[in-house]
Amino acid sequence: MRLASAFLCLGLLFAAPFAEASIRYTVKNRRIEPNQPLAVALQEAGLPPEQTAAVISALEGVFDFRKSRVGDQFRLVIREGELDFFGYRQSAVDEWQVRRDGDKFVGSKRAIEVEKKVALVSLEINNSLYEAALAAGEDPLIGMVLADVFAWDIDFYRDVRKGDRARALVEKFVSKGRILRYGEVLAATYEGESVGTKRVFRYELPDGKASFFQEDGASARKAFLKSPLKYAHVTSGFGSRFHPVLRYVKAHNGVDYAASIGTPVWAVADGTVTVAGNTGAGGNTVCLRHTNGFETCYLHLSKYGAGVRVGARVSQKQVIAYSGNTGRSTGPHLHYALKRGGRYVNPLNQNFPRTEPLPKNLMADFRAKIAPLAQQLDAVSVATAGVGAQQ
Repeated sequence: MRLASAFLCLGLLFAAPFAEASIRYTVKNRRIEPNQPLAVALQEAGLPPEQTAAVISALEGVFDFRKSRVGDQFRLVIREGELDFFGYRQSAVDEWQVRRDGDKFVGSKRAIEVEKKVALVSLEINNSLYEAALAAGEDPLIGMVLADVFAWDIDFYRDVRKGDRARALVEKFVSKGRILRYGEVLAATYEGESVGTKRVFRYELPDGKASFFQEDGASARKAFLKSPLKYAHVTSGFGSRFHPVLRYVKAHNGVDYAASIGTPVWAVADGTVTVAGNTGAGGNTVCLRHTNGFETCYLHLSKYGAGVRVGARVSQKQVIAYSGNTGRSTGPHLHYALKRGGRYVNPLNQNFPRTEPLPKNLMADFRAKIAPLAQQLDAVSVATAGVGAQQ
């Protein structure tokens, strides 16, 4: 009798979990397809119209549907034929969700903790900057960050050699141990066979603008960048060549860079737009007039940057266009030309002066602020161990 009572109690105790385990759940993972609004995507995933309307209503004021993008991921959790949960993910830090709360649905943006650290990144280049980043446990985007910092002195395709070393004290935005993105570079050094040693520090000027300077106060900036692309290689240099379309030897008044369609093209110097349109053989073209009689042109573009039109002022490193395959072109690339005094010159062998150095009255403050950065930058043992210092 006691044994029967015990089994009865056990049956009552475990009745609810066993009943819960028998509930049927269906999970559907989908992506937003081209020309597919979220409501259409939900219905095509099998969600009934009334539940689709409930999800859309719950997200109003929480998620801007106009920012829905192709490739965005979403998940539906169906409980006994009824929607129990909806999750929408755009990136590692941008997620929204809709949960059932009784008879209604409640939408919210998921709070994701992001930590900002300052860490010392150390790279040794054996094959490529990309592989060096992976070997150091870094996101390959660190290469783009370094290309931005050293854009006045180093072409990260032509100038990099095996055995070159780079170190950077850089902000990292991390979530759950994963690097989401890099922030500001506070200090960096590059030791290269072809370019020598380059060492720069970020310093905020009294007007609030930040720039990079060498330890002696000389500006890291020059009037012109080394390349109109952050990271690309030359496929055809300046001078005479056998033209691949016209089939005869013709002067090549510029440099061709391999670049997939849509690669951002930046202005190599401050200037004014003199051409922004189709030039026939050159396809979509942007030309800029700079100081001291210089002019640059960017050809075979797929589209123009925001606000780029004849007469507009642009600044150095501003994205003025995107590479393409327009005009007389055999494949996607960027043709970049430089004129001085109306005559074409080779962009690859120019040596432009640096901009104004740091004013003498700021040198004491500059030295005091970069001293701890220089100490951390030289901490090779810390860099090798991959230790970051929290800001």
